[in-house]
Formats: sequence, structure tokens, C-alpha cells
Amino acid sequence: QLQLVESGGGLVRPGGSLRLSCAASGVTLDDYAIAWFRQAPGKEREGVSCITSSGFNTNYADSVKGRFTISKDKAKNTVYLQMNNLKPEDTDVYYCAAQKAPYGIGCGYSYYEVWGRGTLVTVSS
Repeated sequence: QLQLVESGGGLVRPGGSLRLSCAASGVTLDDYAIAWFRQAPGKEREGVSCITSSGFNTNYADSVKGRFTISKDKAKNTVYLQMNNLKPEDTDVYYCAAQKAPYGIGCGYSYYEVWGRGTLVTVSS
């Protein structure tokens, strides 16, 4: 059974960087697309970035394009979200989620089946 655990959140000043990790256990991620979402209390959940099962194709929300980079390390069965030039509005709980899509050539933010518990990112001076 696939389980996801996020890590890497914390407190960072505006303009700083963090790298979030989404470590999978139980099942290899070779057949799964992975997405990062974020949500704060009282706000709608937002899809931030996703990567296909192959790792060749990615997608980013307009709010993070040019600042965030998603990547997949198959050997470590882990997906990363490198976040640079962080802004106070990036403050949220970040979740990773998995969708079985072994032949997907693109990815989106619907129909994710397995979710992690989240990691808090706080951007503040």
C-alpha cells in the first residue's frame, strides 16, 4: 500500500529557499504522477505543481512559475519541490499526492488517490 510522507517545511524569510520532500513507501512511484498542493485554514486547496510518472513532464501554477521546481528521484522513490524566492503568500501547509498514471504524458490536479499529511511552510520576516 502506497504511503507518502512530506518533510522539509519550516520558517524562512522572504526571498529564502526551502526544499520539500515527498517520500513514498510500500510501492514504487514509477507508475504514479505526483502533485504538490497547498492549503491554509479557510482557503481553497491549490494545485502548485505536478510531475508525470516518467518524470519527463511537469506543470506549475502561475503563482509559482519561475520560482518552484519539481523533480523525481526514482532511486530514492522521492519527489522534491525546490522553492526559491519565497514570498509571504507562499505560507501554507503543503501536501503531496499520488495518482496512478503509468502512461500519462501530462499531469493536472484532479483525481489524486493517496495523500500525505502535509508539512507547514511559513514565510515571514
